[in-house]
Amino acid sequence: MRVLIVSDGRKGHENQSIAYAKLKGASFDIVQLRFKHPLLKALTYLLDPLRIYTDKLFEPFEIEGDYDEVVGAGSGTYYGVKLLAKRLGAKAVALMNPKGFRKGFDTIYTPYHDGGKLPINFAQATPLGLYRPKKRCVALVVGGSNSVFSMDKEALESVVEYIFEHFKEYEKALTTSPRTPKEIEEWLDGYGFDYKVIYSKHPVNPLGDFIHNCDYLFVTIDSTSMISEAVSGGKAAVEVVPLHAKKRNKYQRMVENLAQMGALHIFDGGVGKAQKKIELKEYL
Repeated sequence: MRVLIVSDGRKGHENQSIAYAKLKGASFDIVQLRFKHPLLKALTYLLDPLRIYTDKLFEPFEIEGDYDEVVGAGSGTYYGVKLLAKRLGAKAVALMNPKGFRKGFDTIYTPYHDGGKLPINFAQATPLGLYRPKKRCVALVVGGSNSVFSMDKEALESVVEYIFEHFKEYEKALTTSPRTPKEIEEWLDGYGFDYKVIYSKHPVNPLGDFIHNCDYLFVTIDSTSMISEAVSGGKAAVEVVPLHAKKRNKYQRMVENLAQMGALHIFDGGVGKAQKKIELKEYL
């Protein structure tokens, strides 16, 4: 089986499509479609209901060979998925929820938090050999503020203190992310973690190593991608760290559903032992 991945240039979206292809045991190629002008993306919402598909909206690109499926994740890919699927005689597959587009896809995989059945995003965490603990370990993965959550020291302080108080015999690992506020990074850098990645200083991603090597994994609630990776691989008991929310949101819906499934525990001053892993192949 051969899959063509349509990318909008966003790694989080592209990685979902890559995970999907790997789960299907398919070989894949990636084509990034770039709109000639940002406003042309809005035009795709008008052309799609009219069933008008043209490559004139995009910078020149080349496609060679035959494909069984064309897949994309994110609003910037869905028009391109339909365009290329029609051109190649392949099936059109949408990941996430293609809101605003005609449901003319062969398959749509919508996550639970967007009203679908898939409990998480498509994800596969791959160890990179960045972190190899010498004994049992606990890891903290810190995201950042977004449209619904505020990341502050108060939200994390009790978690960090809990880790150092209750996991004294464990190696302690930390990574921040591209969205972590600088003041949070500076504050966390002052703690004696045995291994730490301060992303602004050292932009690498040890999440795959944490997932596959650690016994406990604490992850802030602000990233569906990080949580999806955490609950779909490795052996770690997953703890999700709540943050102050401006309103009820999809992250909370996702996490609450996964907690009911036994795939994670929402940190409440104590830890659970939620180690059930989501088998995404069951949803294909």
